[in-house]
Amino acid sequence: MSNLVGKKAPHFSAPAVINGEEIVENFSLGQYLGKNHVVFFFYPKDFTFVCPTELHAFQAQLAEFEKRGVKIVACSTDTEESHYTWLQIPKDKGGIQGITYPLVADTTKSITTNFEVLKGQYDYNEDGQLVANGPMIALRGLFLIDKEGVIQHATINNLSLGRSVDETLRMVDALQHIEEKGEVCPANWEKGKEAMSATVKGVSEYLSNN
Repeated sequence: MSNLVGKKAPHFSAPAVINGEEIVENFSLGQYLGKNHVVFFFYPKDFTFVCPTELHAFQAQLAEFEKRGVKIVACSTDTEESHYTWLQIPKDKGGIQGITYPLVADTTKSITTNFEVLKGQYDYNEDGQLVANGPMIALRGLFLIDKEGVIQHATINNLSLGRSVDETLRMVDALQHIEEKGEVCPANWEKGKEAMSATVKGVSEYLSNN
């Protein structure tokens, strides 16, 4: 995971469900290059327990991300048909009806492999092909990608540990502040708070004032 930070996000083209109802065959993050920041996050499986809480939490904050020009995209190793079916089930019955951002279907496991979030028992045969020895699903990986397609922030949680959408939004604010102001953001920085210049003097001034 740490090897991906500062590098171009791996390219992919895969089926996805968009707007909660339409299946497209060749979804790609490339459509956002030069225009939007992207929060691309992986979740383990459809029809589970922690996963819908995260999906709904991102939807609840979607307007805040959109105000910042950020696109939210989710991905699991389930099929697009599984995504679509889950999207038709109401929230109070364990479904994710109402989710409008894209859900990518990584049925080949290539996206999760390239983003280094694949969990399971697997190896490679002599032809370099991935061979599974058990279930393979995605860890809770999250990647903040800038407009140039470079990964600027990444986290990976194990299956039972849900993520903080507020922290993701804070990281978006920090990245955009750095891009706009040329300053750096210290520990626990939040939008509207003082940042600092990346110099010894800047650090000294910030520490003396905080």
